[in-house]
Amino acid sequence: MKKIFKIAIIVMSLFLLAACGKSDNKKEAKESEKLSLDKLNVTYVTSPLNVPSIVEKELGIFEKNMPGVKVNYSEITSGADQTQALAAGDVDVLYALGGSSAILAKANGVDLKVLNMYSRAPEAFGLYSMDKSLNSPESLKGKKIAGPAGTNLHELLIAYLKKANMTIDDVEYVNMSIPDAAAALESGAIDVAMLGGPAGYKAVKSGKNEITNGKGLIDAIICVATSEKFYNEHKDVIDKLMEAQKETADYMKNNSKETRDIVMKALSLDQEAFDTMYKMYDFSTEITDADKEGFKRTKDFMLETKMIDKDIDIDSLFIK
Repeated sequence: MKKIFKIAIIVMSLFLLAACGKSDNKKEAKESEKLSLDKLNVTYVTSPLNVPSIVEKELGIFEKNMPGVKVNYSEITSGADQTQALAAGDVDVLYALGGSSAILAKANGVDLKVLNMYSRAPEAFGLYSMDKSLNSPESLKGKKIAGPAGTNLHELLIAYLKKANMTIDDVEYVNMSIPDAAAALESGAIDVAMLGGPAGYKAVKSGKNEITNGKGLIDAIICVATSEKFYNEHKDVIDKLMEAQKETADYMKNNSKETRDIVMKALSLDQEAFDTMYKMYDFSTEITDADKEGFKRTKDFMLETKMIDKDIDIDSLFIK
């Protein structure tokens, strides 16, 4: 009987040791999964039609892929303001930055690296007016034109003026967000609004004059960027961010109706508007050779128009 009792005690002890071991292993595994920061600041830009941003935030995909990390969203629409916020350390990831803004920041010495692509959609950007006689670059001379600086729309304006050997100095340019520019055009405070996505679609539907869109004028490259310092210090977070991007892309591909409903609600669109604009966009995240050529064309254009006065190696924009 004593022998059986001793055996029972030994078995019980071994069981308890095994249980403790499993508990310690779980604790160690949990600690090993902990990421290198507990807060991530990303930009949140919904316009023109930034479907991945809207879907990701609605479903909480970033936080789902980053256990223990609080994701803060900063609504900064201007490309110049985005890169300034990155340089100041106010944001960690620019989630939808115009290619021209990335180049401008790099040329000005900002620590910036492109992680991957966000979208391409030249036809989704345009110049709009109430006056239908504004139908050529020459007709814009001296006109008050508003839209966000350092963006694809800014590049579009300059490219369009260049067709008539004009520069931005030939018009009265005002830096303004897309919603504010749309409202200013409606009120008559400006002559031309630089609009994209839903704002442009609504302008046309309400009878506004589309002076031009970006087809043949700009590449309309939008990218995702961070600083090299942040990338090196928090590569684990960046890896999780990219996994979250893939999950977002997969959701958009496999749940088209749900994606449409989420975006329609967020941007107050009807189905016709969404369907019309969505087909203008390529949201694949892979950086292709064509994308790099697009960055080079944009850089050459910016040098030629003196948007930048210092040449940069486009390859230096990307993480090696």
